[in-house]
Amino acid sequence: MTKGRNDRVDWAERLAALRGELKVRGLDGFLVPMADQYQNEYVPAAAQRIAWLTGFTGSAGMVVVLADGAAAFTDGRYSLQIAEQVDGALYQRLHIGEMPPADWIAANLGAGGKLGYDSWLFTQDGVARYRKSATAAGGELVAVTDNPVDAVWRDRPEAPMALVVPHDIAFAGQTSADKRNRLAKDLNAADLAATVITAPDSIAWLLNIRGGDVPHSPLPLSLAILYNDSRVDLFLDAAKRGRGLTDHLGNAVSLQPAEAFAPALAALAGQRVQADPGATASWVFARLAAAGATIVEGTDPCQLPKAIKNEVELNGARAAHNRDGVALARFLHWLSVFAPQGELDELAVEAQLEAYRHDGEHFRDLSFPTITGSGPNGAIVHYRVTAESNRILGQGELYLVDSGAQYLDGTTDVTRTVAIGQPSDEMRDRFTRVLKGHIAIATTRFPTGTTGAQLDVLARHALWQAGLDFDHGTGHGVGSYLNVHEGPHSISKRQQTQDLRPGMVVSNEPGYYKTGAYGIRIENLLAVRLAQVPGAERAMLEFETLTLAPIDRNAIQPDLLTEPEKAWLNAYHQRVYDALSPHLDDPTREWLDEATRPLA
Repeated sequence: MTKGRNDRVDWAERLAALRGELKVRGLDGFLVPMADQYQNEYVPAAAQRIAWLTGFTGSAGMVVVLADGAAAFTDGRYSLQIAEQVDGALYQRLHIGEMPPADWIAANLGAGGKLGYDSWLFTQDGVARYRKSATAAGGELVAVTDNPVDAVWRDRPEAPMALVVPHDIAFAGQTSADKRNRLAKDLNAADLAATVITAPDSIAWLLNIRGGDVPHSPLPLSLAILYNDSRVDLFLDAAKRGRGLTDHLGNAVSLQPAEAFAPALAALAGQRVQADPGATASWVFARLAAAGATIVEGTDPCQLPKAIKNEVELNGARAAHNRDGVALARFLHWLSVFAPQGELDELAVEAQLEAYRHDGEHFRDLSFPTITGSGPNGAIVHYRVTAESNRILGQGELYLVDSGAQYLDGTTDVTRTVAIGQPSDEMRDRFTRVLKGHIAIATTRFPTGTTGAQLDVLARHALWQAGLDFDHGTGHGVGSYLNVHEGPHSISKRQQTQDLRPGMVVSNEPGYYKTGAYGIRIENLLAVRLAQVPGAERAMLEFETLTLAPIDRNAIQPDLLTEPEKAWLNAYHQRVYDALSPHLDDPTREWLDEATRPLA
C-alpha cells in the first residue's frame, strides 16, 4: 500500500459498513462502477464511490462486493496503481481483460444470490451483461432506487453546481439551430418522435453550451430530449443557468428543472423513441418501457457529427496547439536548465508546466490531471503524483510528462519523454522503437472506410520485433473544448466499426513501460484529412499532425531509424521551430534551435 493518504483511512471499516447496509436491504452483493448517471469517463467528487470505498483513484474500474468476498477490477493502464492503492487483504485486484467482472460474478455470486446495482450507473447493455452473469451463478440482478454506498458515505460531497454558459459561434463554427435541424431530419426519416440524450458532451455540442461540473472537462451535467421538430427539452437545475443562457438557447429549447425529466419520459407514451443502449442509463429504458413508449435502440446521434470537426473547429485546434506548443517550449527549456541540477521533483515540474499554460490566450483549464513521472513512476501509465510518491528527477533517468489544456478554441493532449542526463542504451533502443511506431502512424495513408483497429499494428511493429508491447490503445478521439477522450473513433487493438473520417481528431501515442524502471510515451494529436495521391484508384486519407513540441533527440538511437523516418523527424522539428520561435524569448529560442536541429 502507498504510504500517506490511504493509511489514514480504515478501508476495512468502510467495506464492512457497505456490507451491513446490503444485509439490511436483503442484498448479497453490490456493483460499484466508476461512473455517474451520465456515463462520464471523469466523474465529479460526489460520484467517486470507488475512491471512497477502496482508495483507487483511476478513471476506469469496477468493484464487486459480496458478503464473503470482494474484487476490484481495472485495465492495463492502472495495474500498478491499483496494486498500490487497494488493500489486497480486502479485495482481489484483477485485470479487467484477463478476468472480466461478469465472469467473476458468475463464479462467485452463488445460487440464490441477489446482486444489487444502481440503475442510473449502468447502461442498458451493461445491465444485460451482468444479469446474464448473475443468472449463470444461479442468482439474480436487482435494481435499487437509491445507492447503498451513498447511504454509508457520511461525508459525501455535494453535487456540482457550476454555471452553464453559451459557447460562442466563433469557436463552435455552426449554430445550434443548424445542428438540431440536421438531427431532427434524421429522426423524421426514421419515423422517430424523439431521442433521449444523456451524454453531457453531446448536449454541450448540440446546444453550443459549456459548463464546469466535471474537473478538467467543460461539461454541463444535464439531460435532454430532442424532438423530431428540432425542439429540445433541457433538464438543468435552475441554479446552474448562467448569464445569457436563456437568450442563447432561444424559444426552441425549453429549460426545465432536473426533476421534470421523469414526467417528460412518461409523456412519450405510445411514441417511437430512440435511446443509446451503450451510453444511456438503464433507468431511462425502464421509465420509457413503463410509459409504454416504443424504444428504438440507436447510437447517440450527436457522437459522430461531434467527432467530425468543422473547419472553424479545426482552425481553432491548430491555433490552440500553437499556443500550447509555446508553453511546452518554455517548459522544456526550463527543464533543460534546472533538471541537471538534481533539485527538481515531479510536483514542482507539474506546477511549472501549468503556470506556462496559464499564460496562453483562451486558456480555461487543464484537460486532465497532468501525468508527471520520473524513473519508475513513469512506468505507471496513468500515474498521479502525490506528496508521498513525489520523487526527484534523477540523473540517467527518463522523465515522462503527459499533459494537456482546455482552450476555448481547442483541447490539447501531448506526451513527451525526456532523458535527464545520459540515458542507457536500452532506454534509447526502446525510445526509438516507440518513435518508429509514432512516425508510422503519422505518415500512413489509408483508404476511406478504414478503422483505427486496422492501423494499430503500425504503432507496435517495431516493438513487437524486439518482443515488446504496450497495454493501452494507440489513440483516442479528442473533443473541441470538450472531453479529452472522445468517441466513437479510436486507434487500438479493440475491434471497432467506426471508420476514420476527415475532420476527426485522434491521438498518436505508442509507448513502452518497464515496471520499476522507466516509462516512454510519445504523443501528438492528429487530424484526419483527405490525401492527394497521384494516380490513386481509391479515395485516400492521411493525418495532419497538430501538436507542436520537440521530441528529445538525446533519447534517440539514430541507427535504428530509416532515412524516411529521419526525414519525417527533421521536417517535423523544422515545422515546430518555424511555428514557435517567433513567440519565444531569446534564450528559449536558442534552446529550441538546438532541440530541433536535424538528425544526421
